[in-house]
Amino acid sequence: MNAFEYVNPKRVEDVPGLLGNRRGRKTAVLAGGVDLLGEMKDNLAAPERLVNLKALADLRFIRHKKDGLRIGATTTLTEIVNDPEIRKTYTALAEASESVGSLQIRNVGTIGGNLCQRPRCWYYRSEEFECLKKGGWQCFAVEGNNKYNAIIAGGPSYIVHPSDLAPALIALQARVRIQGPEGEREMDLASFYVHPEERLNHETVLRPDEIVTEIFVPAPEKGTRSTYLKFKEKGSMDWALSAVAAVIQSKDRRVSDVRLVLGGVAPIPWRVPDAEAALKGKIADDPTLRSVAEIALREAKPLSHNGFKIPLTKTLIRRAVQAIA
Repeated sequence: MNAFEYVNPKRVEDVPGLLGNRRGRKTAVLAGGVDLLGEMKDNLAAPERLVNLKALADLRFIRHKKDGLRIGATTTLTEIVNDPEIRKTYTALAEASESVGSLQIRNVGTIGGNLCQRPRCWYYRSEEFECLKKGGWQCFAVEGNNKYNAIIAGGPSYIVHPSDLAPALIALQARVRIQGPEGEREMDLASFYVHPEERLNHETVLRPDEIVTEIFVPAPEKGTRSTYLKFKEKGSMDWALSAVAAVIQSKDRRVSDVRLVLGGVAPIPWRVPDAEAALKGKIADDPTLRSVAEIALREAKPLSHNGFKIPLTKTLIRRAVQAIA
């Protein structure tokens, strides 16, 4: 790990200037450090300046308002898990937060960091492979060990999006606030993520001099229920092989509105609108759910070692909807 400058900003508005490349420095944002420090230790990142966002008290909060929920970017996952109103009203977010890592990781990991983390593909994480994400000429997962890689919308890079919170928040129709040198802007979280075809060297729309400052989740309609189901290879401290975030409004098991977002199967959190349409207005019985699951995965094109993700994801979809419909 190289030597670096460590900066504690005094105001949120000062951060874009500290991140700017005015002196030719490579800079990085530090929050919980769970992802960044791992990249630095693995020699995947070598910033000369770290800007510590946890020095900014204004970025750490949970506020319940009439119009919805506001969460500061450096709020820890443990704080989200322990908030009773989030668990009651925004259940999928609490469940997704609780599924991350260990208690120790959740105590330091932040919502902003979880949403902005880099891919976990072992070809990207290894110093020995100069893959597409690192400026190389090929995605080694195509012909290599691709057990954990994308089965939907893969290519030219077959990464899968690693965040647990992103699918849950997108299903909950969250928005994200961004601070840059020109001030603040806000956008749907779904639009925050970009496919490798659009931006190969990064996974979000953030410019080098921008940071996430706040996440807003609108108050759900009365009768809305949500859940997040995740399947991981290890019993604890693991990323999703596949995951499903589901938000549903229903009465007597007849679904009036639904949002389904998949995790761990595509380069971005993957919403399945055709599957949602197949469920809307229907009773969530077994034949209907099997049809919905088939529709959700009909675009899947597995690689040589990850075809198991298709039946796995279909099962997660059925279980998630059954749990809340």
